[in-house]
Amino acid sequence: MTIIIVTIICYLALMVGIGVAFSRKNKDVGDFYLGGRKLGPIVAAMSAEASDMSSWLLMGLPGVAYLCGGAEAGWTAIGLAVGTYLNWLFVAKRLRLYSQKCGAITIPDFFAKRYREDKNILLGISALIILIFFIPYTASGFSACGKLFEQLFGWDYHVAMIISAAIIILYTSIGGFLAASTTDLIQSIVMTAALVIVVIFGVSNAGGLDHVIENAKALPGYLTLFENHNADGTASPYSFLSIVSTMAWGLGYFGMPHILLRFMAIKDHHKIKMSRRIASIWVVISMGVAIFIGIIANDLSKIGLIDTFTKSSESETAIIKIAFFMSEHGVLLAIFAGLIFAGILACTMSTADSQLLAASSSASENLLKGVFKIKLSEKQSMLTARGILLVIAIVAVIIAWDKDSSIFEIVSFAWGGFGATFGPVMLLALFWKRSTKWGAVAGMAVGGTMVFVWKFLLAPIGGAFAIYELLPAFVIALIVNVCVSLATKAPEKAITDEFDSVNVDMKA
Repeated sequence: MTIIIVTIICYLALMVGIGVAFSRKNKDVGDFYLGGRKLGPIVAAMSAEASDMSSWLLMGLPGVAYLCGGAEAGWTAIGLAVGTYLNWLFVAKRLRLYSQKCGAITIPDFFAKRYREDKNILLGISALIILIFFIPYTASGFSACGKLFEQLFGWDYHVAMIISAAIIILYTSIGGFLAASTTDLIQSIVMTAALVIVVIFGVSNAGGLDHVIENAKALPGYLTLFENHNADGTASPYSFLSIVSTMAWGLGYFGMPHILLRFMAIKDHHKIKMSRRIASIWVVISMGVAIFIGIIANDLSKIGLIDTFTKSSESETAIIKIAFFMSEHGVLLAIFAGLIFAGILACTMSTADSQLLAASSSASENLLKGVFKIKLSEKQSMLTARGILLVIAIVAVIIAWDKDSSIFEIVSFAWGGFGATFGPVMLLALFWKRSTKWGAVAGMAVGGTMVFVWKFLLAPIGGAFAIYELLPAFVIALIVNVCVSLATKAPEKAITDEFDSVNVDMKA
């Protein structure tokens, strides 16, 4: 336990040290929120994917695979892998060029400047959407940290969560975007190491790869993409509608502010192809390994080496139980266990820091300065940004107070919210010259509303309505955006000329 504690403390000290080191490079809010557009291809790729995966990668996804087998976890991973690739292929370069041309440093800022929207309606709505969905998303990360330290040290869940949140707030508020992106690169390496260590140790202690596979084959519907394994030991068909619904996770990428900001911050747009390859390969491998960890954990439960789990909030701690079991087998394995715990912290912190920055920028830059026209000096802007970041973190801690909440379910809802509200608007803003500000406003409003309506009113009906809310909300928002754009006045010449100039830059 001492070795584990020392490993984690060294890791956390490194994160804070990076924040302090980069604090001197934040000369203005542009540096604080976008790093002066200085990200290299490797940092851009890995920070985007590390901030994307969050605690969902090491806890949420293995937990789903543990309980349900390959169908839900597998189709989710396939959808996310396709979404990752397409987002880098179509959105990254165009958004990088377009955002620099119009001088935007946040996603709401980009939408407002793209459409020359001077009444700040679009700016205000998009900033509010970021706050609405990012705060619970951040809360899921804090919850994961709380569960980790509760399991690890026997601490009170709430105390552990507050301490974890304080560390994340510290290095993020000091170092800003560059610190968050650099720590994300390191965290992605730690996450990868944790995944590999768990697989090797888990397979060897389960009696070998053959034993793991045989156990999985014995469970009805567990190793197929077309059946779902149920808690009562039976299998049920995984319908085509369920497959499409689950793969719809990939649509969320087009609207994720913390990922899109990485595209805006890339230093050289000519190297985006390298970033795309790195990001896509890492995502495919890491999610495949995470699903396999859930399968391994199920086998370890069957032979009594770790606990048996019956609900998602429990199965999400499977990797923690494996690491505990590992720590009992000598000094070297205790160090590896410490790396696994650090990996869980890494995937949580890498998302939480990015989310805090995006939410803080929306509140300070877009709402206070943009909508309410509050005049602030650079120093006041920096202080305000850090103050709002702290307030948002406190609200997230309050939301995460219930330790029985499921990380997967919270992330799923927030992901759907961003995908439906920002995804269609982002795609049309980048690729359709005829899109208008009123189409964007209508699309955002309808997309956000439909996420809530479908999740809480229609999905409980069951049948064809029991699908992931992102899919119908995304499609409806896209249709509304197009219809309203066609029904309203065409964009002025300055807007279309800028659109055409970005097309020219894309070919350069």
